[in-house]
Amino acid sequence: MELEIRHLRAICAIGDAGSLSRAATQLGISQPSLTTLLQRVERMVGGTLFDRGRSGAAPTPLGAQMLQRARLLLVELEACGSDTAGRGGPVRFGSVHMECVAALYSRLEEALDDVTLVVDPSSTGLALALANGHLDAAVIAVDEEGDLGLPRGVAQRVVVPWVPVYIAIPTDHALASQSEVDLADLAGEAWVGPPGAEDGSLTALRAACRAAGFVPRIRFEVPSGAGRQLIAAGKAVQLVEPTSQGGPGVAVRPLAGAPMRMRLVFAWRRERLTWSQASRVFAEVLGAYSDQALASPVMRAWWKSVQPSLRARLST
Repeated sequence: MELEIRHLRAICAIGDAGSLSRAATQLGISQPSLTTLLQRVERMVGGTLFDRGRSGAAPTPLGAQMLQRARLLLVELEACGSDTAGRGGPVRFGSVHMECVAALYSRLEEALDDVTLVVDPSSTGLALALANGHLDAAVIAVDEEGDLGLPRGVAQRVVVPWVPVYIAIPTDHALASQSEVDLADLAGEAWVGPPGAEDGSLTALRAACRAAGFVPRIRFEVPSGAGRQLIAAGKAVQLVEPTSQGGPGVAVRPLAGAPMRMRLVFAWRRERLTWSQASRVFAEVLGAYSDQALASPVMRAWWKSVQPSLRARLST
């Protein structure tokens, strides 16, 4: 038996998704079927391609070599075919709210001939827009173990397997002098509800607070800018994306033990971006996010600690 294109796509899907279950959803097949296919490929190449555990699927050294070759072959196949991706107007790019969105757009202008940007706090909304063809590509943040439920025609690649969710508090708050904040110490605070609550972020907040021994008092449902004003006025606290720089009157701190974590995913419609274009955009997304993380005095140390694994992901 010889390797087929479907084998290459399956290997890349697992490598990009970082999980057999998410890769199976992306490919439109069951997880047992994908597991059987992977085992068949591993027998053909004579070794294990992915170390599989509770945290997902990580490529072995042999798997990293296979991924690199498979992606190159898929790029060549696209170049030889009649792929019309990238034609038919500007690429419509969506993104969740991130501090690096302006830098990301500048990078996208270099990577793509023509691009428009839509920023939406709802990852569910972005996923639906991709599925319905209203967006061509997007950066989406989901719960670490969450599934986007994207259709087969939408490919996805994990940008960062997980990042911690941080907390924004007033700069004159008693906890602002600490390097990290224990969630339980926020039991008496008024909270700004997290954006995109339909994504499960509100459920995740309530679950984490319940584990810490309290029920959060959600007092405000406002846009992110208004949330910062409430925090600066000493009226509320709010979950924030970890690269957030805060602002006048607003201090950003890690939560002890990272009780809430999210995964960043880059997804694109196959008929609009070639694999080579998607690979370029993926690198730009990670580059923009990395620059922002390194510029953050709060997140910088944590981000540097995960850099070796991220570099390994980029090289596969």
